[in-house]
Amino acid sequence: MRYYLTFGLISIALAGALFVYLYSNTSWNPYVDWLTALSATAFVFSGLDKLLSKIKWGRCPEGLLNLVALLGGFPGGWAGMFLFNHKSNYREHPGIWLCLMLGTLAHSALAYYWFVK
Repeated sequence: MRYYLTFGLISIALAGALFVYLYSNTSWNPYVDWLTALSATAFVFSGLDKLLSKIKWGRCPEGLLNLVALLGGFPGGWAGMFLFNHKSNYREHPGIWLCLMLGTLAHSALAYYWFVK
């Protein structure tokens, strides 16, 4: 439970700070700012979790990685999965694969509706 609170607060702070920075310094659509901030957060947490697992010091909760992926961090989640070889085994971690696929499909549909229609 302690790890959920610690990593959850850090992820909220990181994603929030990145969103505010991007929103105030770019002319992008706020949805793009949101996706970029959460993608960077997911990428950082994938690398951090991989590092922590190698040094045997706690882990970032998989549920938090799944939540960040569903909320819009799926590009960073995919990148972290393949660049860090993080939770890339489908049989051991089916939840992260499912959340990444659902996040990708849901946000693709939302982006299509928002930008194309």
